[in-house]
Amino acid sequence: MTLHKEGMKILRNEIIIFSILNYLAYSTIDYTHEYFVYFITALTSFLFIMSINFFRVPNRKLERKEKTVYSPCDGKVVVIEETEEIEFYKDKRIQVSIFMSPLNVHNQLYPISGEVEYTKYHPGKYLVAWHPKSSLLNERSTVVVKNDKISVLFRQIAGAVARRIVTYAKVGDVATSSDEYGFIKFGSRVDVFLPVGTKINVKLNEIVKAGQSAIANY
Repeated sequence: MTLHKEGMKILRNEIIIFSILNYLAYSTIDYTHEYFVYFITALTSFLFIMSINFFRVPNRKLERKEKTVYSPCDGKVVVIEETEEIEFYKDKRIQVSIFMSPLNVHNQLYPISGEVEYTKYHPGKYLVAWHPKSSLLNERSTVVVKNDKISVLFRQIAGAVARRIVTYAKVGDVATSSDEYGFIKFGSRVDVFLPVGTKINVKLNEIVKAGQSAIANY
């Protein structure tokens, strides 16, 4: 396991702030309030451990089979439905949405190989990630990758806690299935839009892993 680069500044700041809080607690609070000191130590330790867990990047054997759409993130499948994709394709698509809790790994991987033909960042609200309107109203970032067989749109969506989406993909980039393309900080969701008729391999409430779970075949 390694720590993601997006977390290094946050973890460094937490070390400084938590160290100061613990120093002030131990140096200014008298022995009659020692339980409060223990509480501060326990709380800051818990928060720091949770941050390390959030920014972890586990060592995994990632799949790269042809004609396979891999999950772009860890999480639970919360939507599988035919819907109108209004941003790029402007036609009917199969939407597969994956919700990430704060306990999930939060980097995102390309679901297919191909060329990046579209990217767009949208500022927005911070509704809970499972809200039906979150894909249209929340802060989000859309990427489209196309190869000679399929075009897939995938959208990072901020949740109620998330406040920053990072997308590394740029138009013209060569995307390799299961390589990293982005990161969402603190709770979120990813929507994947596939051509109608694509064979879906997952079910509602199924737990998937980025770069390992085949959510569809084409």
